[in-house]
Order: sequence, then C-alpha cells, then structure tokens
Amino acid sequence: MTQDIAPRDRLIVALDLPTVGEAEAMVDRLGDAANFYKIGLELTYGGGLELAKRLAKAGKKVFLDLKFHDIPNKVARATAQVADLGATFLTVHAYPQTMRAARGALSNTPLKLLAVTVMTSYDDNDLREAGFALGVRELVARRGAQARDAGIHGIVLSAEEAAGMRAVVGPDMLLVTPGIRQADGDLADQKRVMTPARAIAAGANHLVVGRPITQAVDPRAAAQSIFREIAAARA
Repeated sequence: MTQDIAPRDRLIVALDLPTVGEAEAMVDRLGDAANFYKIGLELTYGGGLELAKRLAKAGKKVFLDLKFHDIPNKVARATAQVADLGATFLTVHAYPQTMRAARGALSNTPLKLLAVTVMTSYDDNDLREAGFALGVRELVARRGAQARDAGIHGIVLSAEEAAGMRAVVGPDMLLVTPGIRQADGDLADQKRVMTPARAIAAGANHLVVGRPITQAVDPRAAAQSIFREIAAARA
C-alpha cells in the first residue's frame, strides 16, 4: 500500500553527477539525511550500475532512471538484467508495448517499475512540436491508465498532474514526482514544478530532488529542509 512508505523513503535524491567518485562523496556528505538515491543516464554511463549494487548492499534504496524504450525483446531482456542489481525502482517509457514487455520480465523479483508519462521539462508546446495531438494533462492521464492496465507499479509525472491521477490509477499505484523546487528555488530546465509540501498534498508518494540538494552549499541541510517539508505535509 502506498501509505505504508517510510517517511525517510519519500525523498529520493537524484545523483545527477558525472562520476562515481562525486556521487559517493555526495552520499557520504548526506549521511542519514537521505536513504533513497536516483541514478540516471549520466552517472550510469560513468560506472553507476556498480555504484547501484554497492548502495543496495549498504542498505540504501536505489532508483535506476534508465527510461527503457525499445522493441519488446530488448526491453524484457534489459529489465531482467536490472532486476539482479538490487534496485528498488526502474523507469520505462509509458508506451503500452514497452510497459508490457518490462512487466513480463520481472517474474518474482522485488524490482518495481515506474512508467514515465511526460517529462517535466515538456509543456503543451513541446508535445505539439514532437507530433502529439494531446496536451500534457490528457497524455499523462492516458498513459497513467495504460500503465495501470499493464500492471506497472507506479508512474512518473509532475506534481501538477498528481492530484487528478488517483481517480485514474487507483489508490495503490505509486506517484513519483520530479520537478520539485522549494519556494525560492531556481527552475533551471524544468517547466512543470511544485514545492515539496504542495506535491505531497497533491498525492505524490515520492519526490525526486536533484540540484536543489546536490548543488547546495550544504547538501545535508538542504535535504533535511526538504524532508521537514515532506513530514509537515504528511502530518
């Protein structure tokens, strides 16, 4: 059940850093202020899969944000490989064929799949430019329903869409929201953002936060500040 998530596990720190050494130094700096880490494409190609194994063995939770999307056979085989790494989450793009292939490869492993609906750097204009007829909210809702039907464990979406998604996906699917910024935070390349407290109030289960923590003068203090916002919103 989504309500059984430990409070500390609701914050996922994105290790969007170029080297394993920098990522390990960040994990050390954060200490017990963070328990859940996201490893994305940049760090994966810099040795991040071995880091994922080490973090999992050390008792940390790992979110591999690899956004698989390929022909079904390749998606299934890659998903089976990731299932042996000890990660908690893996992302795939929310295309029905891709989701079904990944779900079928899990067998009895504890790995959970998250389907990426529409990335938070996109808005309606970006979707039109890419050839989509639907706007962000309509496409997120369609892909959320398709993820539910494919047996996917959760979806990645902006907090702006989270509030309306429970009626679509039901009470047990995880809603994971990147694009989290505190009230005075820099938006950088994000277009659909929300504060931690508002995202939790909107129904998000996990918040993915990268630069506001990893580029802070004091990353540990930044993580603790965001965690306090999460805890207050859940109170």
